[in-house]
Amino acid sequence: MADMIVGEQKANRTETQPGLFHLTLTRRKVMWAYIFLAIPIIFFLYIRIYPTLFAFQMSLYDWNPLAAEQHFVGLENYQTLVEELSSDKSVTRAAFVNTWHYVIIGMPLQLVLSLLIALMLNEIRALQTIFRLTFFLPFVTSTIAVSWVFRWLYQPQIGLLNVMLKAFSLPQQPFLRSPDQALYSILAVIIWQGLGFGVIIFLAGLKQIPRTYYEAAEVDGASRCQTFWNITLPLLNPTIVYLVVLQSISFLRTFAQVLAMSNQGDGGPLNSTTTVVLRVYREAFQRLNMGYASTLTITLFAIILIVTIVQLRLTTRSTE
Repeated sequence: MADMIVGEQKANRTETQPGLFHLTLTRRKVMWAYIFLAIPIIFFLYIRIYPTLFAFQMSLYDWNPLAAEQHFVGLENYQTLVEELSSDKSVTRAAFVNTWHYVIIGMPLQLVLSLLIALMLNEIRALQTIFRLTFFLPFVTSTIAVSWVFRWLYQPQIGLLNVMLKAFSLPQQPFLRSPDQALYSILAVIIWQGLGFGVIIFLAGLKQIPRTYYEAAEVDGASRCQTFWNITLPLLNPTIVYLVVLQSISFLRTFAQVLAMSNQGDGGPLNSTTTVVLRVYREAFQRLNMGYASTLTITLFAIILIVTIVQLRLTTRSTE
């Protein structure tokens, strides 16, 4: 009888021990959390990491999608890229130079204008939602549609901008038809369309600043300029870092506006508006030179990666 009781106790103890199909509630929650997290991670690896690795593989080949066999050329495409970057008359060099112009000129202007507009909207109480919607609407509008509208506005003689210049007895401008003005004409459109996003992000940052800081500054007799430099700007530092990096990446990837606004989408006149992404498009889908296009893609990816690493460093430093 005693042996039977001991056997039953061992059996019950074995059944209650957690196994593969007898997990505790806490362990089940952890297991399902990892399962659900694995789905987006696998999806991200498939649509992001795998294409990047495949692009690097293509850059090592003389890759033509219509050819029966792809020829391995090693680092020859990268050598060609270095040679073109060192040539003053190279289209690739012009693409990289123009892209940096878009970033260096466009990003600071867009950032400053977004901050100024956000500061003004933050002081408005009546019809605030309508003003926000007015600035944000261009950002969600089709880029191609916006580009074609401005392309018509920039037209010589019949374009609205030149008609207005003529009405004020000012000389008409070639805008998109001038190598000296085309890049800045397109850049103005990019800045205008992207203002809404920066304004919304800055407004969110301004709303997070406690009002007690401004009340204390007012009691101490600080001017509006002193309040801005000593309270608003320092507390907006994480927001500024975020927008600087995000907008820099956006300008580095400039493509649709140049394709739609330049003549025949060639980045003209005289390659004055072409970008790296447009160069990738023309090499890959017009010349079917996928190997060299992949080389340009990998190079641009490396630049964006460096910018992202700088973002992480600045963000970590600002929150310490």
